[in-house]
Amino acid sequence: MIEKRLFEMQDIAYRDFQAKLMPTVSKDKIIGVRTPELRKFAKELYKKGSYKEFLYDLPHKYYEENNLHGFLIEQITDYDECINELNRFLPYIDNWACCDGTNPKIFKSNTDKLITEIEKWLCSDMEYTVRYSIKKLMDHYLGGNFKNEYLERVASVQRDEYYIRMMKAWFFATALAKQYDSAIVYLKEKRLPRWEHNKTVQKALESYRISSERKEELKKMRIK
Repeated sequence: MIEKRLFEMQDIAYRDFQAKLMPTVSKDKIIGVRTPELRKFAKELYKKGSYKEFLYDLPHKYYEENNLHGFLIEQITDYDECINELNRFLPYIDNWACCDGTNPKIFKSNTDKLITEIEKWLCSDMEYTVRYSIKKLMDHYLGGNFKNEYLERVASVQRDEYYIRMMKAWFFATALAKQYDSAIVYLKEKRLPRWEHNKTVQKALESYRISSERKEELKKMRIK
């Protein structure tokens, strides 16, 4: 039933567009359903309570099924249940979009417990589980929950996978926007690998949240 509904929402042009953005996903695994429609469908399924069998039906065949899975997890209001479902799902994520798009609402009020899970995810051997952990640190711990140790924890992640390295750069660029004095040290002292260092500078220069004055300082920090 779920697969049938997804194909009823199919947009071929959007499928072709999505395929270009996700080189790790085969085009024949993409149906072409726009995110607002998927989120609406997830809310419908969750409200009816007709989703639990789907959450256990892993692995899924289509990219949209994985996204739908993540959006259903977002709806769960019990923290422990949410974490349990997320831990079952994370090993099956195979692209950056699904990884970054799964954002449980319950996390905002449970950051004291979430940090423990993040530490576990950071140590995973799965590329997108590690990316997810850094994304959650970026989402929830660069504001009022910030600690300098979070910068060091991300800097210490030594992985070669492209999507982890990109997330590290995004994390530090966001840290420069939110915690500039602490984050700039990692560039001044060249604590990041060259590629991640330069990508951080690039993404920071693209940010509207960083002042022109600071951007001038950042431009001088590129490593040639």
